[in-house]
Amino acid sequence: MSGVLSLPPALRHRDFRHIWASMLTSGFGTQMVSVAVGWQVYSIHHSAFDLGLIGLAEFVPAALVALPAGQLADRVSRTLLATAAVLAEAVIAALLLVVTLNGASALWPFVALAALTGATAGIGSPAGRSLTPEIVPADLLAGAIALRSVAGQAASIVAPALGGLLFAIRPEAVYIAGIVLFLASALFMAQVRTPPASIGSAPGLQSLLGGIRFIRQTPVMLGAITLDLFAVLFGGAVALLPLFAKSILHTGPFGLGVLRSAVAVGALVAGIRLANRPIGRHAGRTLLLVVGAFGVSMIVFGLSRWFWVSALALAVSGFVDMYSMNIRSTIAALATPNELRGRVNAVEGVFIGASNELGAFESGAAAALLGAIPAVVAGGAITVALAFVWPRAFPALARIDRLEELSPAGAGEVLVIGRSAPASAPEPAD
Repeated sequence: MSGVLSLPPALRHRDFRHIWASMLTSGFGTQMVSVAVGWQVYSIHHSAFDLGLIGLAEFVPAALVALPAGQLADRVSRTLLATAAVLAEAVIAALLLVVTLNGASALWPFVALAALTGATAGIGSPAGRSLTPEIVPADLLAGAIALRSVAGQAASIVAPALGGLLFAIRPEAVYIAGIVLFLASALFMAQVRTPPASIGSAPGLQSLLGGIRFIRQTPVMLGAITLDLFAVLFGGAVALLPLFAKSILHTGPFGLGVLRSAVAVGALVAGIRLANRPIGRHAGRTLLLVVGAFGVSMIVFGLSRWFWVSALALAVSGFVDMYSMNIRSTIAALATPNELRGRVNAVEGVFIGASNELGAFESGAAAALLGAIPAVVAGGAITVALAFVWPRAFPALARIDRLEELSPAGAGEVLVIGRSAPASAPEPAD
């Protein structure tokens, strides 16, 4: 009993422990399989374009199924959907094992299975992300969301190296391990108990677009999601790390690995801190400050000629980005009615995916036009400017105090406490 009591508060909740264990095991499986797929795909034609094609094949189906998947998550058991999605990942890993046993010499099976992976993730993600706010009390939600991120970052740091080691021993071993991990994840998820699904409104276009309509009419939600979108779109520099490692910092593959890991290490440290000490007062202002700090860290990275300064700047970017993500995710979870969470999470997931994919494209295009250093510095400066502009564009977001005070009834207000107005009510003058 004492071992349970020493856990972070959210992990003392039985059902959340199962969700967290499911996320950790599936995260390890996904990262390990991704390493193997990337190596095999590049080995076929030695083409960077093929690697980009895999990413595109995953993103497009996920975006296409997002709205129907969100509606489905609001009408049937979210536990059932999330469990089925992880089982589908186990099936995909088994098919990749078959491809590997047959020589893995053609690109099209990897593209087809990447598209299937994207569709599976698109269907399962809205349900999986809606489970935590459905079962965790509001006062523990920020810590629970931080713990979800800890699971993801831990997998990002450890699993690629483990997957590479297994692949070096025998390529098939990675996929066998992935199958086992996905099955374990499904077993954990299947044990999550949730209230019976609320059927809500009948299927139709208005219901399908419910998540988009709610976000558009809820200033704190719209402000938080679009701020994250533009900050990652303009401020991110991860896609350019190989260029910086080789041509500017003059380091090799190991140095590139350190730079990539620095972001995840910073995020992991922030996630552990947030799990034990969630954000208290002035959450809106904190969001703006960490977005500004993210931009500054990118400027420092862009200007640096010293490897460890660059690594430290990237670690800081990961640290503050974790704070930004935690606040945004908590706002979305608390400001959204349970019957809309699937649809809202589906729309938010498209925003996040678009910011990552389009951000990588924007970084490459800007670097080609301006040069890598000016592109990164300009992107960081734009992000800092966004942190100054957003309080005027979304005053309700800037005025959020304690996150746990948010509620669906008051999500469109400057302050939740004191009065209750519809989320679509016009903003008072600043």
